[in-house]
Amino acid sequence: MDDFQVDVLVVGAGNAAACAALAARETGASVAMLEAAPEEERGGNSTYTAGAMRVVFHGVDDLVQLYDLTEDEKRDVDFGSYTADQYLDDMGRVTNYRCDPELTDILIGRSFETMKWMRSKGVRFQPSYGRQAFKVNGKYKFWGGLAVEAWGGGPGLVDLEHKAAVKAGIPIHYETAAVSLIEEDGVVRGVIARHKGRKVKIGAKAVVLACGGFESNAEMRTRYLGPTWDLAKVRGTRFNTGAGINMALAIGAKPHGNWSGSHAVGWDMNAPEFGDLDVGDNFQKHSYPLGIMVNANGLRFVDEGADFRNYTYAKYGAVILSQPQQFAWQIFDSKVLDKLRDEYRIKRMTKVRADTIEELAKKLEGVDEQQFLKTIKEWNAAVMTEVPFNPAIKDGRGTRGLAVPKTNWANTIDQGPFEAYAVTCGLTFTFGGLKITNEGEVEGSDGHVIPGLFAAGELVGGLFYHNYPGGTGLVSGAVLGKLAGDGAGKYAAGKN
Repeated sequence: MDDFQVDVLVVGAGNAAACAALAARETGASVAMLEAAPEEERGGNSTYTAGAMRVVFHGVDDLVQLYDLTEDEKRDVDFGSYTADQYLDDMGRVTNYRCDPELTDILIGRSFETMKWMRSKGVRFQPSYGRQAFKVNGKYKFWGGLAVEAWGGGPGLVDLEHKAAVKAGIPIHYETAAVSLIEEDGVVRGVIARHKGRKVKIGAKAVVLACGGFESNAEMRTRYLGPTWDLAKVRGTRFNTGAGINMALAIGAKPHGNWSGSHAVGWDMNAPEFGDLDVGDNFQKHSYPLGIMVNANGLRFVDEGADFRNYTYAKYGAVILSQPQQFAWQIFDSKVLDKLRDEYRIKRMTKVRADTIEELAKKLEGVDEQQFLKTIKEWNAAVMTEVPFNPAIKDGRGTRGLAVPKTNWANTIDQGPFEAYAVTCGLTFTFGGLKITNEGEVEGSDGHVIPGLFAAGELVGGLFYHNYPGGTGLVSGAVLGKLAGDGAGKYAAGKN
């Protein structure tokens, strides 16, 4: 690979990067993308996602602009709606009202139009029946504000975005990792990259950094997230090492956001250290609201039913990591086994099954057997069985008198067979990153923009603090990617 020059260089090849590249190309700029991974591992964390996308919609009339529905689906499925006010409330509530107000307004206000734009580029979407809808009285009802997912999940999304890039004449250079920015007189002029061990100089009128956070870097995780985070599994790519953040900070970019925070979930205890594309996101175990979780001491430690899964799963991984020996077991009885999500049916998982609770207790490796049985006895006595169980709403079926209460979806654990699944912490992405303007430009620590430098995706800080509403990552990547790409293309043309 020889040195080359391009108008807009996009560092990264996931969803945010692809949207940035396509938007920049629309301005007439010549565009290239750099992907640190080999082609078979392309797409960053986007490839490892389930593909859920949180978007403002006001009913079926909006949804049919994103995906096709049959007349039966329009009539018989309760898709609900998800307004901008609900989106804003969810963002504020789960981040303790720390989310950057301007970025949040951009995310929400442009979510629907950006997804329509993606569809115009050949990206396909579909209803998220498998993970975001329960059948109630014979009718599917969507819950938690999520009714849209990428067709084919993350791999399908990346595949279609890359096909769109190729169609638009955008080359993707694989195994080419950017290592530093080229800066002349305070203006970014390109990057120095390594392609299969060889240094390459790539000149550009504008650079868009969209190459992820630092979740795959154990040293940075420990430095910023804290002790034991070097022990966390990484759900996605091994290539998100914080390189884009570090090269921007090296020339004076302003750090922004929740640097000690991350998106982390319950993840199979024996999953590999990094994501496995053969399994995708199925090492996750997200039906915990239907059961209970116990730690090595045989004790519950969290309210499994505090809210819909969409609003708790991204913070409960950190809670699991803080438990003795960094693991927990999810416990279910036969009353809910048919409602467990698809990831509970794969072959590669840490699962035990028993006909009696006493037999199950003996199979829970690493758990205090007697305390577990005591926990189950106290749990069963505390469940408010007089309240009807309904997994499609916050049903208020909780517990009474427990040190750690459960707010919704509590069921006695007393009917075999019983199943249990061992989980640890699976880290998805980190929340700290770079400060950007409303045009996607990277701000410097002096308060001025760094000319020629733009950013999008996970390495942008300020949107998420402490927690995250499910399905927001891909949409924020797309919205901010399109924003940065459009800004970079216009900057390269001298229109800014």
